Formats: sequence, C-alpha cells, structure tokens
Amino acid sequence: MNQVRPVIAASALLLAGLAPATAASWPNYRGPAHNGASTEKLPATSWPASGPHRVWKSPTASGFSSITVAENRAFTLISRDIDGVKRELLLAMDATTGRELWAQPLAPAKYDGGGDSGSDNNKGGDGPRSTPTVDGDLVFTLDARFQLAAFEAATGNQVWRRDLATDHSAPKLAWQNAASPVIDGNLIFVACGGEGQALLGIDKRSGTTVWKTQDDKMTHATPVVTTILGQRQVLFFTQTGLVAVKPQDGAVLWRQPFPYKVSTAASPIVAGDIVYCSAGYGVGAGAYRIAKEGSSFKSTELWRKPNALQNHWSTPVVHDGHLYGLFGFKEYGDCPLQCVELATGEIKWSQRGFGPGNVTWVDGHLLVLGDAGQLVLAEATPAAYKEKAKADVLDGKCWSTPTFTGGRVFARSTTESVCLDLNPRVAAR
Repeated sequence: MNQVRPVIAASALLLAGLAPATAASWPNYRGPAHNGASTEKLPATSWPASGPHRVWKSPTASGFSSITVAENRAFTLISRDIDGVKRELLLAMDATTGRELWAQPLAPAKYDGGGDSGSDNNKGGDGPRSTPTVDGDLVFTLDARFQLAAFEAATGNQVWRRDLATDHSAPKLAWQNAASPVIDGNLIFVACGGEGQALLGIDKRSGTTVWKTQDDKMTHATPVVTTILGQRQVLFFTQTGLVAVKPQDGAVLWRQPFPYKVSTAASPIVAGDIVYCSAGYGVGAGAYRIAKEGSSFKSTELWRKPNALQNHWSTPVVHDGHLYGLFGFKEYGDCPLQCVELATGEIKWSQRGFGPGNVTWVDGHLLVLGDAGQLVLAEATPAAYKEKAKADVLDGKCWSTPTFTGGRVFARSTTESVCLDLNPRVAAR
C-alpha cells in the first residue's frame, strides 16, 4: 500500500541537549501485559504536599484516550478542527518535553450519544476513546469509525489503513469504537465485524485479515491476550459474554455467557484460572473458574452479583487475590475505590470520592486517577484503605488510565496531558 505523508507537520524540533529520560516503555492500553500493572519499582512512596515534580504539561484537546510511551515518544488520540471538520488525530509528543512531534488525522470526531449532555458534574467534553498501540517501529490506531491503521512511530508516515466497518460488515455501535488494538506476535486482535467475521486477527505489517470468525456483536471493551492453564488465548468481551480463542487461527477455546445492556466497556481481568468481568447499566459483575479436561476448556461460575460491583469503564487491577478499582455506575465525582476479594466478590474496603477514573498497579501500590484530575498513591492491601500521597494534577474530565514508566506518570484529561516524575529530587550541591 502507498505511504502517505502526514498532513500536519511537526510543530517543534527536539530540544538540544535533552536525551531520552528512560528506555522503559508502556506500549499498550493498560500496560505491557494488558493488565494495568507495571513491573518496575516505585521510586518513592510519597511526594511533597505540592505534588510530584511536574516535568511538563501540554494541551491535548478532547478525548478519553490514554497515553502510550515507547522510544521517548508519547502517543494519544485527540480531536482537532482540520479544514472545518473536527477529526480524531493520532498525536506524537516528545516524552521528555511534551512538545508535539507530529499529528496524523483519523476519522471524523462525532460520537452518537456523546457530547456534553448529562448532569453538570458529567460535562467537560467528548472525544476519542481508543488508545494507540506501539509495536516496534510502528504505532497502531483503531479510530471511532473502525478504521485500523499503522503509522511509522518516528515520522507519522502512514504504512497502511483498513476500513474494518466496510470490509467486515460491522454493525452500528452507540458512541462508536472505544476499544484499543491489541497485538500479540504478528497479529492485531479486534472485535468489529458482522456475522461470521465478528472477531478478527489481522497481520500487523500488511493490514490483511488472517482469520475471521464467530457472530458475536461488538462492545466497547478492549480484548485481553493472556495465558490460562498453559494455553495462550485472546479473550473478547462481547454482547454474548466472554469468548476465548486461539491467537493463531481464532478457534474458540471456551465461552461464558454474560448479560449485556447498552454498553460493556471494562476489559476482563485474568488471575491464574479465574476470569472476572463487569459492566454497567445494572448488569453487575461475575467471576468464573476456567478448567481444562484433555484439550477442552470449560468455565464454571464462582459468583455473580447483578447490579453490583459495576465497572462502568474503569477496569480494575488484581494483586494477591484481590481486585482494586473504581466500582460504580454514573457516580461522577464520588465513585469509590474498592478492594474486592476475587474468589468471593466480598468487598474488603471502600473509599469514596474518586469518580469513574482508572487505576494502575505499581510495586504493591495503586496509582489512582480520579475523574476530577486528582492523583492518589495508595497501598494495594486488603487490610484497609491506606493513602500515601495525593495531588491535583490535571484540569478537565479524566476518564483515562494513568501510565507509569521510567519512574514517571503520564496522564491526561479532556483538555491537557501531564508528565510527573516520582523519583525523589536531589538538591544540587
């Protein structure tokens, strides 16, 4: 396919003398392992009353896309007017300075059912909901209109683009796409097709469809690639429920029915042989144990809580048999952070006042981004809520997931992005 130069030039050169701060990366939505957890050490368990050191803050207009980081570049989706049309854009920033490197236009930024409607504490903008994925020298996007594309991470040059809605007869979905592209090996996994082609495996270098299967209708939930009982599998959360397939050919390994109403947006959580899932709009949560008999898998319900433990779009993290996340439905500004025992669904503790933001696990701690821009550091322990530090770090509405890499937090709202250094500052002698 022909390469296309980006229509928007880079706005600034790299600042002279500034080397990349770290070789670490956070290339996917919810981290390197798709589970919201970092393998790095936390450099400090507290910060000054004024908050952690702010490395930079940059405007990133409109959107709920999170930030991915690789090779000293930070990527997110924003919206911007181009020739009188508001469009989604893939934005590349220098991770050290926050300066814009390049921007590549995607689909029109129009979301059926979205916007500023709703109660006063839910206003604050609309925008892209998907997060870019970085793999090697390419960055991949799945925009609101189900266009899947690959770009050179260094330049923004388009390598290929597919209209999956047209090519695979995708049905309409309220609010359009919110899922992020997920990569494992040479394939990208997405759920956005029609009958017989609902689940897709797509070659990351060419954009060609390698396999297509099943009739499941799509949701807003991002798939998860994981290993359960020695079997690598892609776990989709569809309107039918959970469906796990083999990555190489899409063959179904197991299914677990689960209710659907209006929207399912949080990803499934996997811990050993247990899979947890949740949805809003009165659906609630459930946990299921996966077993293997010979070459066959089966799912058995451990517990199910209708209209309770609802994760609207705030996917929890799991640590030592406990879920930590923001549980609630449309509780803007007040949704609680909770610790829930995975095997039973029992709530161990609950702390209100966060709203539907998101949580990232780092070195036995939780980085919690509340929907009003408050960043909290708390211990990941079932004993009690133990807050270690707190600071207001962003203006605007924060429904995205905080990124942690190289001792730094990258977070964004519907108006701006910020990079915070958690490493203790050493006074110059």
